[in-house]
Amino acid sequence: GEAAKRRYNDTVALVNRLEPEVSALSDADLRARTSALQERARAGESLGSLLPEAFAVVREASNRVLGLRPFDVQLIGGMVLHKGEIAEMKTGEGKTLVAILPAYLNALSGKGVHVVTVNDYLARRDCEWVGQVPRFLGLQVGLIQQNMTPEQRRENYLCDITYVTNSELGFDYLRDNLAMTVDELVLRNFNYCVIDEVDSILIDEARTPLIISGLAEKPSDRYYKAAKIAEAFEQDIHYTVDEKQRNVLLTEQGYADAEEILDIDDLYDPREQWASYVLNAIKAKELFLRDVNYIVRSKEVLIVDEFTGRVMAGRRWSDGLHQAIEAKEGVQIQNETITLASISYQNFFLQFPKLCGMTGTAATERQEFESIYKLKVTVVPTNKPMIRKDDSDVVFRATSGKWRAAVVEISRMNKACRPVLVGTTSVEQSETLSEQLREAGIPHEVLNAKPENVEREAEIVAQSGRLGAVTIATNMAGRGTDIILGGNAEFMARLKLREMLMPRIVNPVDGVIVSKKQLPPRKTWKKIHYHVSKMQLKWLSKNGEKSHYLS
Repeated sequence: GEAAKRRYNDTVALVNRLEPEVSALSDADLRARTSALQERARAGESLGSLLPEAFAVVREASNRVLGLRPFDVQLIGGMVLHKGEIAEMKTGEGKTLVAILPAYLNALSGKGVHVVTVNDYLARRDCEWVGQVPRFLGLQVGLIQQNMTPEQRRENYLCDITYVTNSELGFDYLRDNLAMTVDELVLRNFNYCVIDEVDSILIDEARTPLIISGLAEKPSDRYYKAAKIAEAFEQDIHYTVDEKQRNVLLTEQGYADAEEILDIDDLYDPREQWASYVLNAIKAKELFLRDVNYIVRSKEVLIVDEFTGRVMAGRRWSDGLHQAIEAKEGVQIQNETITLASISYQNFFLQFPKLCGMTGTAATERQEFESIYKLKVTVVPTNKPMIRKDDSDVVFRATSGKWRAAVVEISRMNKACRPVLVGTTSVEQSETLSEQLREAGIPHEVLNAKPENVEREAEIVAQSGRLGAVTIATNMAGRGTDIILGGNAEFMARLKLREMLMPRIVNPVDGVIVSKKQLPPRKTWKKIHYHVSKMQLKWLSKNGEKSHYLS
């Protein structure tokens, strides 16, 4: 962190020297600086020479619009991103605000900037919140969301800065490659891309291919036959499993028994293609587990994102695997599909002439970033000295011992009224731990793949900082919700208003679980009018008294 500070100190000093001059400008004059900077950029002046003035303008605009003045370390983060590197900034250091600095600077060329986040909620939140700064300065800010028409997408991609999720951007690229005419294209040429939670997108999901499929022939009853064969076969006798490569292989006995059951001469006969059905059925049995890789809701198999724990509605596994899982679960098998276009995130993001990203944990993947993406990782120092204590990992021989120890630790923290947030990697794990906490009599919230409303999910996570709160959630990477110690009064007030005014939306009646409150039973709410000013709320927040008013 200190190395980055020394390297960028002179540039930070230049920005700070411009501050008195820029802060004296009127709103109109500040806006006019954008036009002047755009003219200089289009006349051929390098963006590096425009950086001090551009950053000084954004800092002042942020202070006026959001009431947030970027710290010097946030300026350093912006400079790292402008250079096309990855900025590692600790949680809570204000990465969302940092992204605005290089996005504004690189948008001055008129070639467009993409700010990529991990889900629709974060894209919309960032666009509506920090997006006010470039809007105030006269730039156009766009937002891409699911269910937008091609015309809306084209219009938003033509903006100076566009907020979009990695999947929406990737699928729009694939759809553009399938377009028959120029009028069907929605993307402009790539220029500069800032990726939030860069390790999640470029490393964790690097091997996940984006696939656009078309419907093929109707499903075959062979899936059901193959599922019965897989159920009868035994591991290490009929087949072997390679969990690391997520693959299965039939043994000699497996081949012979499968051919005998199906009454065929060759399992790999190209006219019959029984081998793919049998292998997919075994994969479905051994490698794809219910409530871990997928859930079954309303007689439909829904994929669970292993990185965020969310249900991926409308997504299906390819090459007959989804149909094999449907056969295993005994639900109706949907039409088979054929791949029309495909690309991995790794190949997709390498197409940007200038790519950068930010995260709280990049140093551990430094080697991968440099070898695969040619991206250097720079650690940005914290604004104030770090006082959080990071303990070493604890490794257990058996899973049962691990969860027992977790319950003991949670109980110890809970008795001291310290808020506890537990991250699990699957729905199954979250349910197992919930059961053990219930037996121990510890009140808690469970948040896993079952909720579908991302805003509601964010509200539950926001309350995990309340006095004595215990929250179990599937993988927290990229959720991006501020967890405030003492609880989040604004979120809580919004939630209670929704419960009173829109109960059917907050608590659906169609069997979809939004959140599960375990012990103790829900309190009944009385209609009491509180008149609390913003200043009083701030005081309550500082003194940890918020929960007395809002629980």
